[in-house]
Amino acid sequence: MILKEDLRRYLLKQQEQLSRDLGVRRDLQLKLIPNFVLIISGIRRCGKSTLARQFLNDKSPVYYANFEDINLSNFELKDFTKLEEILKSEFGEDGYFFFDEIQNIDGWEKYIRQLVDQKEKVVVTGSNASMLSSEMGTKLTGRHITKELYPFSYREFLTLRKENHSLDLFKEYLVEGGFPEYLKSGEKDILHFLFQDIIARDIIQRNELKNETAIKSLIQYIISNIGKEASFNKLRSYIGVSSTNSVSQYITHLEQAYLIFSIKKFDYSVKKQLMNPKKMYCIDNAIIGTNAFSISENKGRLLENLVFLELKRQGSEIFYHKNKFECDFVLKNGTRITDAIQVCYELNTDNQEREFDGLLSAIQDFNPDKGLVLTFNQEEEITYKNNIIQILPVWKWLLESPSH
Repeated sequence: MILKEDLRRYLLKQQEQLSRDLGVRRDLQLKLIPNFVLIISGIRRCGKSTLARQFLNDKSPVYYANFEDINLSNFELKDFTKLEEILKSEFGEDGYFFFDEIQNIDGWEKYIRQLVDQKEKVVVTGSNASMLSSEMGTKLTGRHITKELYPFSYREFLTLRKENHSLDLFKEYLVEGGFPEYLKSGEKDILHFLFQDIIARDIIQRNELKNETAIKSLIQYIISNIGKEASFNKLRSYIGVSSTNSVSQYITHLEQAYLIFSIKKFDYSVKKQLMNPKKMYCIDNAIIGTNAFSISENKGRLLENLVFLELKRQGSEIFYHKNKFECDFVLKNGTRITDAIQVCYELNTDNQEREFDGLLSAIQDFNPDKGLVLTFNQEEEITYKNNIIQILPVWKWLLESPSH
């Protein structure tokens, strides 16, 4: 519980945060729909609060509360009534509720459902993907619009730099990633503390995990083996836990914190999808570069991770394909595979047959609408085994991607 006058003082102080620098305009498009709460979810420090403030900048009044504020650490579900009374008395009626990092309050979805039922306008942010599923399973079913935000895209990176594309800038983005505060400062300590904060607060503390060593070993292994197949049994052996079920639960926690993502090998049998090895990716290339055992010798992995993140921004349902040959990504839309994408840093005489055969195996198996090889900076259209293959630079593909 928190005393009403203390709460009033904290909320008034927080109002100053609404007028801070609104930063780079993000590509993610938002809108409020009557009788729905708008939820912005994403990894810690990717810009969710800034995006919400941009969206609400021309709206008034805004009833704002940031639940990352240590002054609100004793805030409980029943305190929402006092909060609402204070904000409406201070700023007037018919405002927009904006609650930052609301997942910190147990039972938050009950109060949000009450606001929605009262036809209030509500925007919330949170740093855990479970907000979009289990925590809202009963209270907000059919009453929420969800948007997932990721660190800066290449287009947003260029907007921050106030420059047009160049290969040097793309090389920088490939390594430095898209976390806004890090890009603005260049301080590696920001990345280090952010990474540790995500592990400690959003993974270990939130899920009450005891085996911290196993979690950190798992994260280290995945980050050092981006885009490589890994079975739960192999991971179990590597991190020294007794069951693959523990590995599965750990990976679920990593995915809910938006740190790590896994994709399945495509199969029309869901059972086989679950049994086959997964491929793992990371939320940001700078996290990989500063924490992997060794990634510098294989920029192709960073390029592949970059492509994966853009596909996530687009909301694609992503799998990998493998029979005799492997295709990095196949995209499912409805009941069919519509796109096949192969990623290679540089095509040359040593690897082009392997890369082309991997793409062709997906094209022949699924007959997608598009087949594409993405490289660092090669652009060409060639005929291979009587098939026309389009080769594009990743940077060009990124800049041509639609806003989300």
